[in-house]
Amino acid sequence: MSRFFALSAILGAFALLAYPISNSTPASEPASPAAASGSPSVLTGQAAFTDAAHESPGIRRHLTVADLPASAPEQSVDNGPTVVPRPADAWPKAPKGFKVELYATDLDNPRLLRFAPNGDLFLAESYTGKIKVFRGVGADGKAQQVAVFSSDLRQPFGIAFFPAGPDPKWLYVGNTDSIVRFPYHNGQLKADEPPQKLADLPGGGRLRGGGHWTRDLVFSKDGTKLFASVGSHSNVDDPDTHPAEYHRADVLEFTPEGKFVKIYAWGLRNCVGEAINPITGELWCSTNERDALGNNLVPDYVTHVQEGGFYGWPWFYMGGHWDPRLQGKHPELQPKVITPDILVNPHFASLEMMFYEGSQFPAEYKGDGFACEHGSWNRAERSGYEVIRLPLKDGHATGEYEDFLTGFTVGDSDVWGRPVGIAAAPDGSLFVSDDGSRSIWHVIYTGK
Repeated sequence: MSRFFALSAILGAFALLAYPISNSTPASEPASPAAASGSPSVLTGQAAFTDAAHESPGIRRHLTVADLPASAPEQSVDNGPTVVPRPADAWPKAPKGFKVELYATDLDNPRLLRFAPNGDLFLAESYTGKIKVFRGVGADGKAQQVAVFSSDLRQPFGIAFFPAGPDPKWLYVGNTDSIVRFPYHNGQLKADEPPQKLADLPGGGRLRGGGHWTRDLVFSKDGTKLFASVGSHSNVDDPDTHPAEYHRADVLEFTPEGKFVKIYAWGLRNCVGEAINPITGELWCSTNERDALGNNLVPDYVTHVQEGGFYGWPWFYMGGHWDPRLQGKHPELQPKVITPDILVNPHFASLEMMFYEGSQFPAEYKGDGFACEHGSWNRAERSGYEVIRLPLKDGHATGEYEDFLTGFTVGDSDVWGRPVGIAAAPDGSLFVSDDGSRSIWHVIYTGK
């Protein structure tokens, strides 16, 4: 996601060659959960930069703009992971009191997850063009029924049910180059009709000219607006001179019928995951930032999205920092650049996000966010490969994030799991898709 689609496709299906990486880690970083005492400490400053080997459930971090180094393109590396089969003794690690079960495996590029109101779990298998449905949890922890809702889609990713409530009439899908919808009724396992195309989107990936290809969809809280996220075509191509960036690195607003309204927000290089904050009603995005500015630049982020807001790409990052490759361009925009709410580590490749509204987890989780960190290639230290918790206060970010589900790496170079999608079931448990092990994981709170 932080790299172009061609590499992502290879990583999703095959193991890459290993690359030598640095073993340097912050000396002050703890190797065990900071939450063990019941009051998690927060790593700040340079100690907040991390690598996957030092992620552990309960550790909190708080990165700020003041912590960012100067740009250092000479530090940039091509450090893609080797994706290996899950070792027999490897399993996702969750905080104390949580249990992780394997819900489904042998999937084909499992990506975004969404629950239908009746409790069916919908999954986008993007590379094969399928939307699948999983129903129930058996005594063995596995899905009791699996069906293909639709196939022959074009790199589907976003899934949204409309209208909100217990009885939706439509299932919307974000293809890489279009928004489509299917007539839908509760409990439906297979589409009865072909998809209805509502709108074109700037295409990406192997189907339409390259660049970021995921297209998430979410409706505003009142149901009047449909937001579609469209990632950039490039790393930092200037839209002034590159027509391929038209209507990209944006969140686009449509009506539920598919009429384009406006660019809702811009300068978000690749807003992969979208969600509506249930307390504030704000749109939030989980975003991949740019590459090749150095080991600790530029942090990915999760943020609320202001209507009409400009988030900097490609000319600026993290507020008013000029990208040196476009130095001096558009000075009139510099004071308008919005600094995101939660900076996560650079090159985490932050993907789908959600807000927790369930009651199974401890009360302090209610209203918090979660995001999947897929892991990327442009950092010497192995980065990401976890699910993070986003502590909120009255619906607003504190700037902190917390390691929640870890353990997806083997040593310094190999990874066996890459979290992508996350969704909360009606009973309050969480489901996480993982396109490294081609699985869906089920996270349950037991208190034990």
